[in-house]
Amino acid sequence: MQAITFDEHALSLTDLPDPTPSDGEVLVEVAAAGVNNADLQQRQGNYPPPPGASDVLGLEVSGTVRALGDGVTGWAVGDRVCALLSGGGYATLVAVPATQLLPVPDGVDLVEAAALPEAACTVYSNLGMIAGLRPGQTLLVHGGTGGMGSHAVLWAKALGATVIATSGGERKVQASRDLGADLVIDHRTEDFVERALAFTDGRGVDVVLDVVGPDYLARNLEVLAPNGHVAVIASGSGTEATLPFGLLMRKRATISGTTLRARPLAEKAAIVEAVRYNVWPFVADGRVRPVVDAVLPLADAGEAHRRMAAGEVIGKVLLQP
Repeated sequence: MQAITFDEHALSLTDLPDPTPSDGEVLVEVAAAGVNNADLQQRQGNYPPPPGASDVLGLEVSGTVRALGDGVTGWAVGDRVCALLSGGGYATLVAVPATQLLPVPDGVDLVEAAALPEAACTVYSNLGMIAGLRPGQTLLVHGGTGGMGSHAVLWAKALGATVIATSGGERKVQASRDLGADLVIDHRTEDFVERALAFTDGRGVDVVLDVVGPDYLARNLEVLAPNGHVAVIASGSGTEATLPFGLLMRKRATISGTTLRARPLAEKAAIVEAVRYNVWPFVADGRVRPVVDAVLPLADAGEAHRRMAAGEVIGKVLLQP
């Protein structure tokens, strides 16, 4: 197979041995791979693959089932699938546990489906399974046009929540509006706490999805309604933050921080199953869709990373073998 390898200087298209599916795994012929900020972090040495996972970049793909390992049931060669990975997505072939596969619904483009698994599993595991976001509640999404943020806006609106999104600059503010956010705040020129409190008549929001990290911790608590929850899915610069315990306790608030990649297989399988039950019906009926900025050739992975690092992307960049 062909795959992208990297060193500290560059990404290169390289020939590697074809993977063989182990017991419980499926071999997928890749139609496209999603590019995530985690891939950039891995290149910098900040987000290594878990033990036993491929060193090849890429945490999500779409494609067709090419072969089944022993013990796999419920899937057949030729099935259209997308998959959550621990690594190995920037390639023409990848072996993945069958429990991390999702079917690509009719009407969803197979290439564009590569934009879904990582965002869907991250967003639902945090907002649905931990924060318990419900219809009628209000969600604040930071980074409303990013890969995670754009999916969160679509899913929460499909669920029946009110959505406030922060975005930077006129182009991204309009993109968040187009996704359906009820209020979009330009974080470059507006105070998100002030605007969100005014929008909610001073009550605050029920859930915050934070892709910024420590710098926003105190302000997220300020904007939170009583009994609210802050779900942190990024460490930002990795700096430490001071937690205002008095505010936390007065609001009876909770804070969670998670990553997805290194979770045990059983936890990932449970998340994928929950996504299939709770999110995939919205994908099938079109209310949740892949948000794709660009589709580039696999050999142009370096350009995809440059765009990500520059903050130019709305949704996901995909790499197509």
